[in-house]
Amino acid sequence: MTRKERYQSIIDYFRTNVPVAESELDFKDAFSLLCAVMLSAQCTDKRVNMVTPALMEAYPTPADMAQASADDIFPYIRSISYPRNKAEHLAATARKLEAEFQGRVPSTVEELMTLPGVGRKTANVVASIIYNEPVIAVDTHVFRVSHRLGLSSGKTPAAVEKDLEKHIPEALRPIAHHWLILHGRYVCKALKPMCGECPLRVWCAHPAAE
Repeated sequence: MTRKERYQSIIDYFRTNVPVAESELDFKDAFSLLCAVMLSAQCTDKRVNMVTPALMEAYPTPADMAQASADDIFPYIRSISYPRNKAEHLAATARKLEAEFQGRVPSTVEELMTLPGVGRKTANVVASIIYNEPVIAVDTHVFRVSHRLGLSSGKTPAAVEKDLEKHIPEALRPIAHHWLILHGRYVCKALKPMCGECPLRVWCAHPAAE
């Protein structure tokens, strides 16, 4: 099976059987999503969803959060991984949004990556979900699933992202990001992949699937 055939078969499966796939982070607008994704680094979505309601009630807009210090934000996110660094990044990002983007979350990956604490993965997630940009964020789930399925052999997230965007049509990239994340989260797990129950097994390149 060629890589092109593998991509087409897997995409066809998801389009038919998973027509709706969305982020499991709770958010109500671009700013709350940006904050949630920043907090989700090395942390579960479930934990993030537990802290964001109070955080966003206290600081619902960049203007509100720009007035806060990292010390003000810290108590709201203390149960999140690396809360001190993330509190500093949130405060600094809010100030930059106010100072340079008129309080709006920018739409391009390049502009998003100028915000403190926002790397390419976070920028791609926000650009994809909020602005429907044809980009694919490569987190640990997407990286693992892409390798196991044989969609990419790239050694870095950037290389995997390049492979995925080469083979997945632009219109499908926003939902494909969620297809791969959810598959990695619930089926193709890191330690115990559920190969016997995996609907993609027939096309998978992972030895355990054979």
